[in-house]
Amino acid sequence: MNDQPPAVEVRSLHVRFGDVEAVAGVDLAAGAGQATALLGRNGAGKSTTMRVLAGVVPPTAGSATVAGFDVRREPVAVKRATGYCPDVGGLVPRATAWEHLQLAARLRRLVGWEDRGRDLLERFGLGDASHRVTGGFSHGMGRRLSVVLATLHEPEVLLLDEPFDGVDPLGVEATLEAIADARARGACVLVSTHLRELAIEACGDVLVLRGGSQVAMLTADEMAGEEGARAYRALLD
Repeated sequence: MNDQPPAVEVRSLHVRFGDVEAVAGVDLAAGAGQATALLGRNGAGKSTTMRVLAGVVPPTAGSATVAGFDVRREPVAVKRATGYCPDVGGLVPRATAWEHLQLAARLRRLVGWEDRGRDLLERFGLGDASHRVTGGFSHGMGRRLSVVLATLHEPEVLLLDEPFDGVDPLGVEATLEAIADARARGACVLVSTHLRELAIEACGDVLVLRGGSQVAMLTADEMAGEEGARAYRALLD
């Protein structure tokens, strides 16, 4: 029996922006070596939940802890413990891919990271583009670089928000490998996506969100195949 506390724990999470309740009651517990998908349509509350867990957006009500740190009281510690790929933005258009890695390494005081950085860029098909400014990157290339930056320091908790959006098969495969690698070294991984097939391929558990609310927590096996597709459609209706 595993007596370790969850690496990520969310209880009755609510997030409100003015009159809009973006997240309306989410509960989640995810452990080390576990990958959990946040699955739902656009506007389901996936990205807002991920921003809370990354220490970017404070919860309006409820609680969330990441790697033992309270996201409301200890957002800096949360950011240190996580690797976060945001759903949009996060890149500096006039900086090259390699300069992004250099900055990330400097901010996290990494030593001897260069070989891993080169390997990640190659794995994600960005080796030849490492000295190009990201302002000229396609959407998919930007997504791939964001995953590289999130995984570079081998974080305790890896948060990937829509990492498959607009990404070609090479990038999808590299991202799946990065998730598997993170799990193998004991990291907790959360992946938000609207793509059911990739959610169940990447993760063992699936949290289904609709309109900001949690509607189901299922295993990947329960979400697989035609039966899983029908169950997912029913949850979204």
